[in-house]
Amino acid sequence: MTEAAERAGQGRDPEAVSRFVEGFAAQLVEAGMQRMASRVFAALLASDPGSLTSAELGEQLRVSPAAVSGAVRYLAQQHMVSREREPGSRRERYRVHSDQWYEALTSREAVLKRWEAALREGVTSLGADTPAGRRMAETLAFFEFVEEEITTMMERWQVRREALFGPR
Repeated sequence: MTEAAERAGQGRDPEAVSRFVEGFAAQLVEAGMQRMASRVFAALLASDPGSLTSAELGEQLRVSPAAVSGAVRYLAQQHMVSREREPGSRRERYRVHSDQWYEALTSREAVLKRWEAALREGVTSLGADTPAGRRMAETLAFFEFVEEEITTMMERWQVRREALFGPR
């Protein structure tokens, strides 16, 4: 068994792991994520330690280091993975955390705030009583609603997560 396969999950059927990684990655692609980023994310998620090096990812996914690098850059920008330096080494490990979904979703709050500010400006610039201004106002109201719902949903998730998996 290769080192990458061992890191993905000792004692597991490597073909079954590969099928899961590729299948889940395909679902992420269908939802709009980049293909290579989807594959890297799925591989990290399926690895027992939740972290792999670029070489391990490249070996497991049969891709070049450049492909892994671009995917990791995208995933880090989306707050879906983090980079960690191995102690005493120049190698970086890429880690997916158990709260990656929480972090990825809540990091969108800053984006929503910027969109809301732009939409408010649009309502003012276009005129609240014009058809375009009303469209902007409705879009603004939608994003404000989404932001409120995400905030309360994340609070509920923290309570539920602790009930299911215990305190951190």
